[in-house]
Parts: sequence; C-alpha cells; structure tokens
Amino acid sequence: MNEIAQIRKLSLWIFFIPLVAINICLLISQNPEFFENTIFTVDQIGRSGFSIPYLDGSLSISRASRTFPQYLIFKPAMIFTSIILYFYWVNNNNLVNKYKFTNINYKFKTFGILSAVFLAIHSIFLGVKFDIQIYKLMRRVILLLFIIFEIIAQGILVYHFFKLKDKISGIINKKILILKAALVSILALVALLSLPILLDKGNTHFKHALEWNYFVGVIIFYLLTRLLWKRTT
Repeated sequence: MNEIAQIRKLSLWIFFIPLVAINICLLISQNPEFFENTIFTVDQIGRSGFSIPYLDGSLSISRASRTFPQYLIFKPAMIFTSIILYFYWVNNNNLVNKYKFTNINYKFKTFGILSAVFLAIHSIFLGVKFDIQIYKLMRRVILLLFIIFEIIAQGILVYHFFKLKDKISGIINKKILILKAALVSILALVALLSLPILLDKGNTHFKHALEWNYFVGVIIFYLLTRLLWKRTT
C-alpha cells in the first residue's frame, strides 16, 4: 500500500534529521575552536564547554542552536522536518480513511499539521532579537503549542490504530504499537508532572536536561513508526 510505504520513509527522516541537527549544533557549541579564523566563527553566546546536557542540563537546545553558525543547520533542518511532518499526517489520515471506509479529516491530522506549523514558526524566529517582552512570551507559547499538539496528535493516531488492530494485524508489529502507546503516555505524564517545575523561575539545569530528553522522546515516536509497519509490496 502506497501510504504505508510513504509513512515508513517519512518517519525515518523525521527521526534522524532533528536528532542529527541538534547534536551537530551541540558539537559546534562545544568545539568553537574548529571554526576560528573562518567565516563560520562561532558566536560567543553559542559557545560552551564540554558537557552532556541530556544529563547535566548545562545548556539549552536554544542556546546551542540559535546563534551563528549553528542556526544555519538548525533552522533549515527544523523547517524541512515541518514539511515532512505535514505529509506524514496527511498519509496517516489517508491510511485510516481506507481502513475505516471514510473520507474525513481526523483530529490527529489537524493537530499534527498544527504542530508542524508551530515548529516551523518557532524555528524561523529562533535567534531573532526583539527587545519586546511579549515576543519572548509568544516564542515560549509557540514552542509549548508545538509540544502539546504533537503529543495530542500522536495519542489520537495510536488510539485509531488500536481500534483497527484486527484489520491491520497482518502488516503491523503489535508489540511496537504497544510501545508507541506507552511512549505517548509517558510523554504526557512527564509533561504534567514537570509543569509546576517548568513554571517556577529556578531549576534551570533540570529544565534544560528535560528539554533535550523530551525532544528525543517525541521523535522516537517516529522511529517506532518505521518499526511498526512491515514492508509491503
């Protein structure tokens, strides 16, 4: 089935492109000397010593990615990912319609496309300096909306696949479907439990470590998508 083949391809790109992009930005941030005396000299704000932010939360994804030259990698990667996300949710909507014999736009498609839009907006304005307090607030709100809509879309999609599991049992790995459901549940639970800490002004290192790990958790959903569907002819 064409939709399944497309979903398998798209999901792998959605996983690898952001993962590679943020970690290349991290490497540049920690090794600015490689670019000294070149046109790609690393901005002072974007420099940091060696650390493992996934564990110690020493810097945020934003700091590692928003300055020159890191944004030359981060912004195109995230905007391209947003475009791929659009086609991912459209193909999943078409696939569910085929198995349910319907022709509607399911809620997961709407939320998924909205999450892609907010990711693109966040990426475009990341690093743009406006000395306006409301701009800083809106940037955080846009990032939050991306996360919320992404988790909602993932959750609803998994719910529909569970309803269709008898019809698609021959072409999916049921264990992976259970893993996807568990992952979405964990992401939603972590978000709810972390909310009081995130709203507090302190706990900076915790927030940064959570940011790195949560981002990886979100895109692991797409790696599981690749593993979910069996190769079709």
